[in-house]
Amino acid sequence: MLIRKPTDLRYSDVTPHKEYLNRRGFLSAAGIAAAGAVGFGGTQEQAQAISAKLPNVGKSSLSLTSDKPTPIEAITSYNNYYEFGTGKDEPAKNAEKFRTNPWTLTVDGEVGKKLTFGYDDLFKIAPLEERIYRMRCVEAWSVIVPWVGFSLSELIKKAEPTAKAKFVAFESYYDTKQMPQGRYSGLQLPYVEGLRMDEAMHPLTILAVGLYGESLPNQDGAPIRLVVPWKYGFKGIKSIVKIRLVGSQPPSTWNISAPNEYGFYSNVNPAIDHPRWSQATERRLGDLFRRKTLPFNGYGDQVASLYAGMDLKKYY
Repeated sequence: MLIRKPTDLRYSDVTPHKEYLNRRGFLSAAGIAAAGAVGFGGTQEQAQAISAKLPNVGKSSLSLTSDKPTPIEAITSYNNYYEFGTGKDEPAKNAEKFRTNPWTLTVDGEVGKKLTFGYDDLFKIAPLEERIYRMRCVEAWSVIVPWVGFSLSELIKKAEPTAKAKFVAFESYYDTKQMPQGRYSGLQLPYVEGLRMDEAMHPLTILAVGLYGESLPNQDGAPIRLVVPWKYGFKGIKSIVKIRLVGSQPPSTWNISAPNEYGFYSNVNPAIDHPRWSQATERRLGDLFRRKTLPFNGYGDQVASLYAGMDLKKYY
């Protein structure tokens, strides 16, 4: 009989196999199949789109939530990734053969040391930790995700930023051959995003290379993506290939596309409605009922000081 330690187990090991694979079974267990509160797409094979266990992952004291993680099927089959389609179930289907190895990530701009990382390097930039974060989508749904990654500040410090570096700009990978659906996304691609330097250096801001103890599935932003838990999910740029430290505010894709709906800062603010819906409440994937949305997604004690004196209605 094989006895495995808890640290040897993956989330997919401890989730009942039938529930882990069976979409209909998961919805029934959540009590929402008949109500149609949330729909998840993807086949059974796509629900397993986790590639490899990540070794030597530590537990972080910065998780800041004791909430139970959202079931893995929801995280891997209900996604926003417009390069692979605008439907929530399309990325899991269309990103299945996306090639992430080899990969190149460059860091340059206002730095003392330009950096280039290959695929294997991404997992060695800094010690990997699991961070269980609340994540809030601007479309008023939310999830609890056990990300695996490291603080973005660890990477920035390696590049030795100069005094001129005030913002951090990000660019995602875009290839029309691998991502033909991107032509119909309505977005200007490649996807770009940005943070102010103090936001980027905050310890809660991470670059994620995995979730649920394993490397990122393609549809969740493999091989490396940004996670900023107090901001709306569209700030979490996926499949990053370029990071530049710059002196002025960089462009961001959704702000370019619809500036009246998506501001540069994009902090979770339940007091400010999206022009087409309220942000006061949210539905967590797997839940039937809505809950109140928390300012800064519940991370106000940690990050509100970054915006002291700012008009958060103007700088939304």
